[in-house]
Amino acid sequence: MKRIIITCMAGLLTLAMTGCENKKGAFLETVETNNTVPVAIEKLMTALPQKGLSHFNTIDHTKAAKSVGMRLEPETVVIFGNPKIGTKLMQCNPSMGLELPLRMLFTVEEDGITTITYTNPEYWTLKHNIKDKTCLAIIQQAHIALQELAEKAAAK
Repeated sequence: MKRIIITCMAGLLTLAMTGCENKKGAFLETVETNNTVPVAIEKLMTALPQKGLSHFNTIDHTKAAKSVGMRLEPETVVIFGNPKIGTKLMQCNPSMGLELPLRMLFTVEEDGITTITYTNPEYWTLKHNIKDKTCLAIIQQAHIALQELAEKAAAK
């Protein structure tokens, strides 16, 4: 029993030290930009309808922190999606509702660089045990769309 606990602890420590990556790549993808957070968000908002996506909400974590007397570097989450496509994914596995609608995090890192971060949709195949070919194709398209959106938001 003691050996099992030690083995499990070693495995967890290794995972913590190596990060959350799998054979498909990083669970989170990040794009750097020279744009400010507000400019990058505006560029994303312009690109959303071009991809057939709707803006659902924006959460300004910096503003929320300020409301409780705390300081936080610029950090905003933009929530968006396409209900028709999202519904198809939730029909594959209802737990996909935890991932949808899509979201991107816009923040300023310690070194002053603005970053745009989103979950790699390919991770969903593992997390939600998605095996249906139609759903896998949708997830691949979502990955491409998120990459393109992040690049558009990052562009000068």
